[in-house]
Amino acid sequence: NIQQQSSKFNNITSKMMLNVSCFARIVVVAALSIITGVDSFAFTTLQNHVALKSRGETCIYAQDTNNARRKILLNVPLIASGLIACPPNSFAADTDVESFLKSGGVAMPMGVSGQAGKGRPETGIIFRDGSEVARDSRTGDVLTEILVGPSSDPTAIIATFTSPWSLQTGSVFDVECRDGKTGDGAFLSVTKPLSKDFADTPTSFFTDELFKPTGRFSFYGAPTDVKVKKSRVVNGVRYIDLSFSTLSQSTMTEIPRNAIVAATVPSGSDRAVVLVGSASANRWVNKGAGEAVTKTVESFRAVPAPKTGMKVRARVNSSSIADLLN
Repeated sequence: NIQQQSSKFNNITSKMMLNVSCFARIVVVAALSIITGVDSFAFTTLQNHVALKSRGETCIYAQDTNNARRKILLNVPLIASGLIACPPNSFAADTDVESFLKSGGVAMPMGVSGQAGKGRPETGIIFRDGSEVARDSRTGDVLTEILVGPSSDPTAIIATFTSPWSLQTGSVFDVECRDGKTGDGAFLSVTKPLSKDFADTPTSFFTDELFKPTGRFSFYGAPTDVKVKKSRVVNGVRYIDLSFSTLSQSTMTEIPRNAIVAATVPSGSDRAVVLVGSASANRWVNKGAGEAVTKTVESFRAVPAPKTGMKVRARVNSSSIADLLN
């Protein structure tokens, strides 16, 4: 019985392999027929060579070769259009931005492990050609020169603030100071053009800019539980106190955070320059992080740069400079 079952199994397997072999031959010969333009000769040869003398049966894939060729010819345009319409990198590009996780939820959210497969956060920062971000390690003073406005006539802005945290460097950072262990920090950004006067611009404009899908706080996903606690204007600077939650990369739980936004519109600009300081809710109250963030954002200033004879032009550090300025 065992020998009979084994023999039956071998026969079935052999027949399956023969059919697979027949199909492979048909595909190859049909492809050659399409490429070289050979019609009757190629398929006559196909029918003669694919026929198998296995128990007097002919391979099922060799039957009705004209119909098989017709199906192949009809599917060639479909396959070609699919290859053209779906370039190799299209799927990766579509999933870059929308699936970020929030930056403040882990100790090293912008580290190598946190950045894998992620796109670069968009802060709207464009540096003036020849400028760099500098921080005095003794005083904590941070200074940089950026451009705002249309690319045809950009305005140079000097932005300064004082930070107790070290300056971050690397391809994913523009102007940012933070503590890599605690996640406390502050970063600079520029909004899109204001549609109303600065005084009449609603608070939602700034929160929408801050939590947009490509923003710094959306590195691992959109923040949740966003609540504006207070909004006030002091000496031309709008301060917005708010809270929100971010997803932790390490624990996959939501981490509450507090933040203060300082926004101002420099003279001659239609965009707001913004400094955002934040820390976890626990550290905000119990570790003195709230006081450090408050002092940092209150030190923020953004004013037009002094006029010089040098041409105002953007530093080439992004492929989308024109898009950001326009």
